[in-house]
Amino acid sequence: MSEELIKTTEETWKPKHGPWLVALPTIFAAFMFVLDETIANVALPHMAGSFSVSREESLWIVTFYLVASGITIPAVDFFCKLMGRKNFYMLSLALFTFSSFLCGFSTSLSMMIGARILQGIGGGGLLPIGQAVLLEAFPKEKRGEAMAVFGLVVVMAPIIGPVVGGWITDNWDWPWIFFINVPIGFLTMYLTTIFLEDPPYARKQSNVKIDYLGFFLLITWMISLQVILDKGNTKDWFGSPFIVRLTLVFALSFLLFLISQIKRKDTLLDLSVCKDKNFMVGTFVQVVMMAVVLASVTILPQFLQTLMGYTAFLSGLSLMPRGIGALIALAIAGGLSTKVDNRYIAVAGLIFVAAGGLMLGNLNMEIAPINIGFPNFLFGMGMGLCMMPLVSLSVITLKNSQMTNASGLQNMVKNIGGAVGTSLVSTVISRMSQVHQAHAVKSLTDLNPIYQAKVNAATGALMQYVDPVTARHMADYSLYGQLVQQSTLWGFIEAFRLVGVLAILTIPLIFLLKKVDYSNKDQMKELA
Repeated sequence: MSEELIKTTEETWKPKHGPWLVALPTIFAAFMFVLDETIANVALPHMAGSFSVSREESLWIVTFYLVASGITIPAVDFFCKLMGRKNFYMLSLALFTFSSFLCGFSTSLSMMIGARILQGIGGGGLLPIGQAVLLEAFPKEKRGEAMAVFGLVVVMAPIIGPVVGGWITDNWDWPWIFFINVPIGFLTMYLTTIFLEDPPYARKQSNVKIDYLGFFLLITWMISLQVILDKGNTKDWFGSPFIVRLTLVFALSFLLFLISQIKRKDTLLDLSVCKDKNFMVGTFVQVVMMAVVLASVTILPQFLQTLMGYTAFLSGLSLMPRGIGALIALAIAGGLSTKVDNRYIAVAGLIFVAAGGLMLGNLNMEIAPINIGFPNFLFGMGMGLCMMPLVSLSVITLKNSQMTNASGLQNMVKNIGGAVGTSLVSTVISRMSQVHQAHAVKSLTDLNPIYQAKVNAATGALMQYVDPVTARHMADYSLYGQLVQQSTLWGFIEAFRLVGVLAILTIPLIFLLKKVDYSNKDQMKELA
């Protein structure tokens, strides 16, 4: 399709249905996809028991879903050209729904992993296409409101996931966390059939070639990176020859992938959008924010379950204030998007995120629920205020014909950012716990009068039940257990503080984005 024709169709084409009707199927589909990233986490122990595997092996149920969706996301624009965007969207919905049904009926770990791979392949196209369709359906001055609604789904679904998954698992059984996707999937396919249509630049194109080399390199570096992030901490990172070899495979395949996408024609990704400064800066900030969100969502339930004794359901429920904050913030961001410089809204969001992270960095073992709830509320406010303005600003200078490719590329690197963030904080918790333990254990000596007094008191109490030698050993073990607990607490504290610091360091980048005045008709005409 010629450049002149593309420009003409961008300016004249409008969807037959209203933008909010077009938004319905995209919102439902995005909710299902993002929800399934976290809903299975709290049910992993139950699945491990059903399949007679270890907890570590059960983590592959989550990992393969992320890998499969991560491979599909950057190839979305290619498949849309190959078969038409609506057709590919319908195929993705059908595959996601069918594979969700298979997940619920899985009787072994291998069957579950196979079903989750299919689910990830089907789900990989839902979020970027939904985002692109929504951005196209609304005029540029209304995109802030559209992204506020879409952001409500993207931000709320990972928070609701552990709560819903915990409740379903406790009251029904783990297969139902997958079965609930089936009726939603059929409803979404029906709405898609009615309301979605392909603009001229998103219809099936002839002579589309399959980028076999690009696919192979993409699969190689994505799988290598995910395994490195999943297994690096347990295998001592680069102290393991396996991780070193896998890192070389990742680096080589990633470099060759970039070269192939830049130098060759008819490739999976069109990297020309990376020349746009708004897109590059906005995407980078979103990657950092996605790392912060998934990292905090992952480690907070771990802290509450391992150190505070919360159940899976209660630890998931503790994230609900984050959802309330996000709901309020998205309403505020949607109302202010056309009246206030969106960069300032994003900065306010980053400040809230930083405040929430630093407040969680002051936790102790005697906290009240408000000490968890209020920082989470600030987290939700921050994410709601910064994520949607960033999405709008990052694509405001792009053409509609670039939107599907840009959304796919953006969601791919955000997915990687979330994986890196989760791995980073897990490593910080593990390593800093060891550091604090090494420092604290120096105090557990007979030369320390405070330690001696505590040991003697514990020994005296235990001698009512056991002999003096056993009582002394039990007292030493009890105090060492408290030391390990406090060291682990400090590991979590360091991780939460890191989250806050990352948010602060990102703030200056916001002002590299181009200022957009939605009330300026000349600028809107220029951007259109």
